[in-house]
Amino acid sequence: MGVLQTVLGLVWLTVGGVLYAGQLISTVNFPLAQRPGLQERPGHVDPLFGQLEQKAAAWDLFAIWIPPVAGLLMLFDHAAWPAACLIAAGVYVDTGGREAAKVLGLAAHGLPVGSARERAIVFGTFSFFVLTGLAGAALGLAVLI
Repeated sequence: MGVLQTVLGLVWLTVGGVLYAGQLISTVNFPLAQRPGLQERPGHVDPLFGQLEQKAAAWDLFAIWIPPVAGLLMLFDHAAWPAACLIAAGVYVDTGGREAAKVLGLAAHGLPVGSARERAIVFGTFSFFVLTGLAGAALGLAVLI
């Protein structure tokens, strides 16, 4: 097992698992997720943005479970990990890019999309998705080719 496989597996399992748990809380009880900062506070965002985030959290339950599972497969060096890695990479690159485009588009039209701190966390998360997704795509392709 290579170093990148181990590191990416650990990151996707742990960080991806925490992010999934945050979206689970956001889906079940959005106001609860806003209190510790898992979601933007109501006074910092347009109500439309808050509704979009709540609906996106519910969709994320369907989509972003894949990278933590891929991370687990990577750590166990399971034969399916390269394929799972490519699927997870696609999920993360798409999620990070799409959500960044949504937030930037809404902000460009003057909608409040969070405080400066909240925006930094949001774009840090999106950057995590895109960067680790690209690393995962490169790793999965390198093994499969």
